[in-house]
Amino acid sequence: MPNPSRLRAAVLTASAVLLSSLLAGCGDDSQDEDLTAQKLSWKDCPAPSQAEGGGAAPSPLPNGDEWQCATMKAPLDWDEPKGDTIGLALIRAETSGDESRRIGSLLFNFGGPGGSGITTLPAFGEDYAKLRTRYDLVSFDPRGVGRSAPVECQNDQQLDAYFQQDGTPDDATERTELVDNTKEFNAACEKNSKKMLPQVRTTDAARDMDLMRQVLGDDKLHYFGISYGTELGGVYAHLFPERVGRAVFDAVVDPTQNPEQGSLGQAEGFQLALDNFAEDCTSKVEDCPIGDSAQDVKDRIAELLTDLDKKPLPGIFPRDLTQTAATNGIAQALYSQDFWEYLTEGLQQAYDGDGRILMLLSDSMNGRSENGEYSNITAANVSINCADDKPRYTAEYVQSKLPEFRAASELFGDFLAWGMVSCTDWEVAGAADHPDVSAPGSAPILVVGNTGDPATPYEGARKMVQALGEGVGVELTYKGQGHGAYDSKNKCVQNAVDGYLLDGKVPAAGTVCS
Repeated sequence: MPNPSRLRAAVLTASAVLLSSLLAGCGDDSQDEDLTAQKLSWKDCPAPSQAEGGGAAPSPLPNGDEWQCATMKAPLDWDEPKGDTIGLALIRAETSGDESRRIGSLLFNFGGPGGSGITTLPAFGEDYAKLRTRYDLVSFDPRGVGRSAPVECQNDQQLDAYFQQDGTPDDATERTELVDNTKEFNAACEKNSKKMLPQVRTTDAARDMDLMRQVLGDDKLHYFGISYGTELGGVYAHLFPERVGRAVFDAVVDPTQNPEQGSLGQAEGFQLALDNFAEDCTSKVEDCPIGDSAQDVKDRIAELLTDLDKKPLPGIFPRDLTQTAATNGIAQALYSQDFWEYLTEGLQQAYDGDGRILMLLSDSMNGRSENGEYSNITAANVSINCADDKPRYTAEYVQSKLPEFRAASELFGDFLAWGMVSCTDWEVAGAADHPDVSAPGSAPILVVGNTGDPATPYEGARKMVQALGEGVGVELTYKGQGHGAYDSKNKCVQNAVDGYLLDGKVPAAGTVCS
């Protein structure tokens, strides 16, 4: 089931070109070499694999430099570091500035979990041009993702059917169908990726990052984590506090919440974003084309979703726009204020009987490209979350919690509540109720919260600061909309982040940007 409560960052995919030969798998040979001493062979980047979302090779950087890609060996099982290895795909843009002022590498994780850093960093590369003056910009596909020993579950045809199911069951028959479909998806993951499923925990990815730090030649890890990337960064800081360099967390996951609490918080967050979208549309000088008042906008959306539950609209042939697909598309559009115009247009179109735009938005959330091929973001997302999260929720438990979720959001409550069954029949036990990010002794970490963030609600930033420990987390607030702050282009936020990463200037705790 499409589930933004588990997709902690939206990853937009381009049209796909399948390059399965580039998929890095598990090696069968044991190794005695010191992996920290390995030398990376950097080459021009190929086109992304289908698991990464497909599309063309990254365009040259503004100064004409090419993006470079390499593969780093890492242990398959960190408990057996001399055992089998996997290949982790990396991408970099070497510093554009004076080599004498180079600080080191700045490692990015853009979230998900399950998002490909190989495709995302070039897509946003211009946003980080200033940071490139003193850093090599580096990102990667985490283990289980994209070209890094990707988890595989269902094929494209099966995923089309999976995402067409009713994600908000209304009766016992629909509940049984949802649970059965989830079991089938999880069984496919076990069948096709049995060897990887126990090895994709966030703690494993954090150990991979420390190996990257050493292989890249840095004494400290300089890091920029966004959305789930903040959780990964927090886990890294907990495991290796003395190795944290200059680090920024943006769009912050609340590390104190279990999956149920996180889903409930997102119901409130997406409802807030929808409220803000409706207010924005109806407060403009020109008439809002989808409602006469903010409440009217929301009432019409609710009526549309109710109608779609009874009778879907034509979507992208041969698929229909279902209630679940429409809800998923609306949620995707709320990740960025830049998408609000597409949401308005998509709703207008749907009210006229055409579901294509909302379907395209839903497809981008699910990693489906225009040619019908899927990236592995859903497989990786479920696998990483289920390996991390200890709680398992039954359909009966979710049913009992629906009133609480509906109170948080009439529109998104059921949708996010039922997403909690995704790990119910997972074969690999989850690691913990929530991640441990306590990092006494770490260098300061700049923690940026956005008051209008739907996917990682603002309150999570303060909880992260508190959990990191005294003297570590430094909170900065952005009064804005959308998921994250730095890429909003807000100068106050960017100056604070750049000042820390480039010059080591820690902004005053409690700084507010608007």
